[in-house]
Amino acid sequence: MLFDQRNCGRSTPRASAPDTDLASNTTPHLLEDIERLRDHLGIDRWLVLGGSWGSTLALAYGEKHPDRVTEIILFGVTTGRRQEFDWAFRGGVAVLFPEQWERLRAAQPAADRDGDVVEGYYRLLHDPDPAQRQRAADEWCFWESATPAWPPTTGLAPRFADPAYRMAFARIVTHYVRHDAWIEDGSLLRDADVLADIPGILVHGRFDLGAPIANAWELKRVWPRAELVIVDDAGHAASHPGITEELVRAIDRFATLRWEPSPTPA
Repeated sequence: MLFDQRNCGRSTPRASAPDTDLASNTTPHLLEDIERLRDHLGIDRWLVLGGSWGSTLALAYGEKHPDRVTEIILFGVTTGRRQEFDWAFRGGVAVLFPEQWERLRAAQPAADRDGDVVEGYYRLLHDPDPAQRQRAADEWCFWESATPAWPPTTGLAPRFADPAYRMAFARIVTHYVRHDAWIEDGSLLRDADVLADIPGILVHGRFDLGAPIANAWELKRVWPRAELVIVDDAGHAASHPGITEELVRAIDRFATLRWEPSPTPA
């Protein structure tokens, strides 16, 4: 089962609408939504899977409700630390993509180009002028297209083909990043001991430039029951065949263990 978080996908109102207020779209709200959905479906305990931002959300849910989680599978691991947000959105990974980073900065007003890019784009995405808002969303998603694939690709990623999707995506991402996702810095690693009895599998591309493999390594260090699976020729994108294969293998492995028949008495 998959769910669309607030204000995106089939969850309404959508963030692409200029009058949509995102004040109630926070990590604590999303954790409540996940738990409400579990209760609504009558599921006692479940396997939780998440990738990229979803891995941070899955960790936060698992640490808040460990009694409701049987296993956790994460890919493109992120843990909600300020240094991770800074790497992806405030110039860290720009050392590898200077041309794309310069384009992102240059699309802002001259007075904002040496400031916090996240804050600058947040303002542009809420500009009264629809053309300014759309241009900001387009440029933000052009930057987001640069880092996921290995080898890196150029141009706008196919997932950003819909202008309304670009607007919703950019608004939600900047909304979360400027608030550090409402997660205390380093807390998900610090509190990982509550996952001690929960098995996990971390699938990570060796060449994940947006979310470096050290994220997964540091999580594994504080969560001994987690197994790190490295896909050597992959980046961040879950569509990479190696990532997909390992995710399916992880799900099948947990399903087999859970439903393995009990030995027949002699």
